[in-house]
Amino acid sequence: MSSLPPSPVTLAFPRIQWDPMQKLRLTGAEKLLLRSGETNPIDYTLANHEDSASYVKVVLKVLAEASGASGPSSKVSHLKDMLPENEAVEIMYADPMGVATHFAITKLYEIVVCLKEKKRGSSVTIGSTFFNQGDGNLIDEWRPLLRVLHLGGSGDAFAQRGAAYCLACILMAGFPSQRTFSDKSYKINHPSVEEPLQALISWITSQLQSNASSSLSLVTPTLTALMGCSESRVKFAHSGGIGYLSRHLRNGTRGARSGATVQQLYELTFCIWALTYECKSSATIRATFARDNAVVSLVDLVSGAPREKVVRLALSALRILAQCTPDIAPGPATKKEVTGSTFLNEMIGCGLIKYVDQMMERQWTDPDIADDLDVLYKLLHANFKEMSRWDIYLAEVESGSLEWSFLHAEKFFKENAKKFEGPDGDFFVVKRLVRLTTSNNEEVQAIACYDIGEFVRHYPNGRAIARSLGAKDIIMKLVDHSNKELQRHALTAVSKMMVQNWAAVN
Repeated sequence: MSSLPPSPVTLAFPRIQWDPMQKLRLTGAEKLLLRSGETNPIDYTLANHEDSASYVKVVLKVLAEASGASGPSSKVSHLKDMLPENEAVEIMYADPMGVATHFAITKLYEIVVCLKEKKRGSSVTIGSTFFNQGDGNLIDEWRPLLRVLHLGGSGDAFAQRGAAYCLACILMAGFPSQRTFSDKSYKINHPSVEEPLQALISWITSQLQSNASSSLSLVTPTLTALMGCSESRVKFAHSGGIGYLSRHLRNGTRGARSGATVQQLYELTFCIWALTYECKSSATIRATFARDNAVVSLVDLVSGAPREKVVRLALSALRILAQCTPDIAPGPATKKEVTGSTFLNEMIGCGLIKYVDQMMERQWTDPDIADDLDVLYKLLHANFKEMSRWDIYLAEVESGSLEWSFLHAEKFFKENAKKFEGPDGDFFVVKRLVRLTTSNNEEVQAIACYDIGEFVRHYPNGRAIARSLGAKDIIMKLVDHSNKELQRHALTAVSKMMVQNWAAVN
């Protein structure tokens, strides 16, 4: 997964003089500790608990004092590329607090990586360093990391990316699932990380609301780190994260402007895959996967095949969803329980059977892909045999992935017209078709127009129902579309809605 790239002013760090930086309000002992940290290897500086805790606190103090509440630094925060040494030093004199901020983020990242890589059994860990020995609470000095994330203007991309990643690693160490054997000798008060983690996830979801690749680059390293912890996966899912990830995956595979890069697609798919592991234990998360069209996004990845490593994760996630059974049997409820069968129906509606059948004919070097394909092939075909034609049509419409087939023909509508009423008599299938006429896929729009026209023909009073749902006004806008096929189906659908007596026509 992604690591933190070097700061644009990295080459200025050895030239930092702490004494002239009065704004940092460092004591003599703290300056000495910073110099010692630069002179000695990081492993030596973090050799024991006391030294590690002291060094971390002085680095966080530099960050707190340098990254003031007034917003990003005047010069350093705007830099994108690595500067040569002479230019980096010039910037340091012009914007010393900006350089100090980047120094502190860089050093903290080195500390976190070093502590994560320490051998099992080490007495110095993230837990022992960032949580108070007495009450087990997260140290108060963590707060500047959150402030860096919320700096005004365009922010400071390097500082934000580094602060978010470091904060994620620190907070995860406070959850029970992440306690190592050696960490258990230190008391950790788990509730002390709940609020900071929610604040971090809120910032991440705010970034995910943008389609820009630059926003994704800020959060993907942190997201992939958070996915290693069950508690943070659940909190992210409950904050709407599955929906944001699904949307970015669809944008990336369907060629949306400023969409995700291939590496970002891989990281986003990794996050979705990790989240599927919470489905067995959480009915809410299963329902969220179903509601937020995660299956559609994963099938798009399989069909688009951006890279084999992305396809491997997408297939694995689909397999987990297809085999998903609740840990606890559902009790009486008004809503239907979401299970693996629900996801299989959606996969069939998205046309996954066709893609799996094609992929089964290829030779795969990765045995995991071959195994996942074999399982999905058997599950999909077994489920397909049990589904009626109406079930298959319903799954396809709900997925929004319409494709021309025997389901979009006069015979099907003659046989199934009454079923369009729906169990509640709300014509939800027709409503869904009307929405699909505004899809960004022109073939889907054309099929939706055709289906609405056929519903009007074969359902008693279908003309009035379609008009009351706004179908005529929406489809009329497609009559002049540049796509001739879509234009033809739109015109035909409107014509069918204009005919008052089909019996007379026939």
